[in-house]
Amino acid sequence: MGSVSFASLFANGCRSFNSRPVVVVRSLGLRLSHVSLPQHSNKLLQVGWNSHSPNKRPFACQSTTTDVAQINPASSLNCYPKYDRLLPCPSHNLPPRVEHLVVTEEGRVLDYICKALDLPPLFVADLIHFGAVHYALVCPKPPPTATPEQIKVFKEVTAPSVLRKRASIKGKTVREAQKTFRITDREQFVEAGTYLRVHVHPKRFPRCYEIDWKSRIIAVAESYIVLDKPAGTSVGGTTDNIEETCATFASRALGLTTPLRTTHQIDNCTEGCVVLARTKEYCSVFHGKIREKTVKKLYLALAAAPLPTGIITHYMRPINMAPRLISEDSHWPSKDYAFECKINLLTGRTHQIRAQLAACGAPIVGDSTYMPAALVEITSPGVNPFGKHRKLYSSEDDKEMAITEWIARHGKEPSVSIGLQACQISWDDGQHIYEAGAPWWRRQET
Repeated sequence: MGSVSFASLFANGCRSFNSRPVVVVRSLGLRLSHVSLPQHSNKLLQVGWNSHSPNKRPFACQSTTTDVAQINPASSLNCYPKYDRLLPCPSHNLPPRVEHLVVTEEGRVLDYICKALDLPPLFVADLIHFGAVHYALVCPKPPPTATPEQIKVFKEVTAPSVLRKRASIKGKTVREAQKTFRITDREQFVEAGTYLRVHVHPKRFPRCYEIDWKSRIIAVAESYIVLDKPAGTSVGGTTDNIEETCATFASRALGLTTPLRTTHQIDNCTEGCVVLARTKEYCSVFHGKIREKTVKKLYLALAAAPLPTGIITHYMRPINMAPRLISEDSHWPSKDYAFECKINLLTGRTHQIRAQLAACGAPIVGDSTYMPAALVEITSPGVNPFGKHRKLYSSEDDKEMAITEWIARHGKEPSVSIGLQACQISWDDGQHIYEAGAPWWRRQET
């Protein structure tokens, strides 16, 4: 169940935002309303694995995505850049490259990765520092797209006769031994049979190096700090990058010896209030407040169309990744105005506000994930398998295929800020209340 309540503030007399950021000149307030989002079950798409290197090493694979051209394995060594260090940070993210390895010779993890992937030691050390290397005692089952050779290797290293000889997994079930953990020490010892996942091209956040982080601190308390998070940054990191985060850079700006801890998330393309805990204990305390629904969040959103008031219900599939967009037609019809909304977030689901506003036909300005889908729903009713005018399918297989195609056509995550700000956060019945500065579309006026 996910829900928000919002008041639409219709802009009256706005400048054009066809070629520059929207500037809202003045607005009128309307009454609060309530939106609920029951959830449906979902099946995640498998990521394809392709053999990468001509080198004879066990279980070496490369993950790919639908919007990145596949590199020919025969020429892959010539396609990748020359590796040196992860810093300085590149201005653009490199195409995905994830390597899956099974250790054949015990030793230091840094040494094995350098040898197996032909990478410089300093680069591998940086990957480990970024949190881009993960391990499991036993190799996870390959996806259906694995090659016969990869499946053969998997069966060999997970054969019961082989696993019985490994003291490190004694007393564990195979499923427990296949659980992955992040490697944080380049000196970590890995035994033969250990599975490694190496994100050679971690997702980067160049904006971290452009921000005056001290100026973004809203409040510093004994147990927590409140940050006005800039858009284009990650609160607490990703699977492959725990270095370029708000928590890391705010800790350094404040000169803290103990790193700040993440208590909740907002999207990378969203700006505004974020609470970071100074201790493990307060992190647990704040999580408890969220579960008890004593934390209140207000958002400002800049929508491309007016929003209705009253109770609105949607049904959202609880997926953990946004749809992928391959179409270049991602622009909302040109208008000379936008609509500012104040949203009271009652529950926090991934992309909840963005998805709900798009479902209302009022996507957030600049949201390349949901704006194209909302546009298609308007221009071609019935195409969206979950839309208001969705068609009936003759079978569940046909419906699943339509869902897969819909996800594949839409959803490129914005690389810059969108019209969404977490403008206020409070808890304990308003005993603690903090507000962010003016959103970017209002800052343009000064």
